[in-house]
Amino acid sequence: MSTTALKDWPLWEVFVRSKQGLEHKHCGSLHASEAQHALQMARDVYTRRQEGVSIWVVPSKSITASAPDDKDSLFEPAADKIYRHPTFYNIPEEVGHM
Repeated sequence: MSTTALKDWPLWEVFVRSKQGLEHKHCGSLHASEAQHALQMARDVYTRRQEGVSIWVVPSKSITASAPDDKDSLFEPAADKIYRHPTFYNIPEEVGHM
């Protein structure tokens, strides 16, 4: 298949959850014809050493992101609300990951 044909396929973002992790982490992007194809390609490219237990693929066009210039207007209002960040609570060890 030619490189031009590959670039005509939609771009997908790949997220993998590792064996030790609790969350999926972005690990890269790839071009694929459809979701199932993207999932198979992501498995082959990003989990070759069986380091993952779960894979998500998301069409890049479905992701909406903030612009770096908007960080002050998006995140500064939360700085004065310390109750949103319960860093002053002691969490018992039996609770585990939180």
